[in-house]
Amino acid sequence: MPHNRIEVVQGDITKLSVDAVVTAANEALSGGGGVDGAIHRAAGPALYEECRTIGICPEGEARLTNGYLLPARYVIHTVGPVWDGGGYREAETLSSCYRRSLELAADTEIQSIAFLCVATGVYLFPRPLACEIAVTSTLAWLEANKLPQRVVFCCFEGEDYQLYMDYLDMVR
Repeated sequence: MPHNRIEVVQGDITKLSVDAVVTAANEALSGGGGVDGAIHRAAGPALYEECRTIGICPEGEARLTNGYLLPARYVIHTVGPVWDGGGYREAETLSSCYRRSLELAADTEIQSIAFLCVATGVYLFPRPLACEIAVTSTLAWLEANKLPQRVVFCCFEGEDYQLYMDYLDMVR
């Protein structure tokens, strides 16, 4: 049952012991601010150097790098949509972020993956809708695929943690 493969934790994604962490990146994969910047700082300068060799990552896509100094072996960088009222395919793009990240994880035989709340920070995606998209996209993937075996939604803020817990309770 895919629900049993999902968990929600409140904490710092840079400290999680999983095979891969997913970061909400900018198109240049340059680290920037927020959690993406924290992941880059925790991983060390080699992450930035590897990202420079990749080039641009379009919205809704994902790219894989090593995790370097993180507990996670890999970082999956995905570029979420900037919220502009919902009429510009933002929901479809965000769903693609989760699908493409899970596809990269499966292709790399990653057993465990942790997502942060993609696009809800400076990109201003409404948190309740982002949570619904994250969970439904992930459940659909897990229903059809064996990998990853474990998916963690890592919420830094208590409000996000409760949102994910409540939504998962509702769909179980």
